[in-house]
Amino acid sequence: MKKIITILLSSLLFISAYSHADNDSTNAKNRARIHTELGANYFSRGQYAIALDELREALSADNKYATAYGIMGLVYMELKEEKPAEDNLKHALDLAPADSDIHNNYGWFLCTRARYDEAMTQFNTALGNPLYDTPERALSNAGICSLKAGKQEQAQGYLERSLKFQPNQAQALSTLAQIYYQQGRYTETRVLVDRFFANNNPTAEALWLGVRLARKQGNKDSEASYALQLRRLFADAPETQLLLQGKFD
Repeated sequence: MKKIITILLSSLLFISAYSHADNDSTNAKNRARIHTELGANYFSRGQYAIALDELREALSADNKYATAYGIMGLVYMELKEEKPAEDNLKHALDLAPADSDIHNNYGWFLCTRARYDEAMTQFNTALGNPLYDTPERALSNAGICSLKAGKQEQAQGYLERSLKFQPNQAQALSTLAQIYYQQGRYTETRVLVDRFFANNNPTAEALWLGVRLARKQGNKDSEASYALQLRRLFADAPETQLLLQGKFD
């Protein structure tokens, strides 16, 4: 009987220790997740130093939390610190090779450095994941990157696919509208421009396209309205300078 009790006590002690270790691991992951979310929020507000502090806290809790490395890479990217940006993004992928968001973000980093072929590989890897729940992001970025690389037809295909997933996303609408405008497809451009302004805040790029499109279509009221907004909201933008110089095309 005594031997049985001893075995039971040993088993209970083992279970308790295992449970405690398991709880510690779960708590560490939760702390890492919370600090990463805080870091991402500060990053979105442009508060990069605080964002990095939060991300370092995340990694001190769990140094294998891939999302924290991924966001840290984006922060360094905005700070124009090339090596730590790429190192963190690549390390994130080493830890989570199936994470489509990280592939997409690394792809965007590569695209902004004119490494177009490498970027497209990352976007297509992200899109190859059937569980990716926001494919419109990688599709939009792939479209914009294709356009930067001078591949307009390929860009159009990606952007049109992106808008099927999320019809009102600003960058995809604006970029595809630019492509249609350059192709002389003014009626289709108008549809996208109207949808852009109905669902997104104005940008200098979109307002300038609105000015030129209205001018092409002979709509003086719309042209004047877009021009007024462009001058008022984006006085120092390159698009405003083109407007003031009368360089419409």
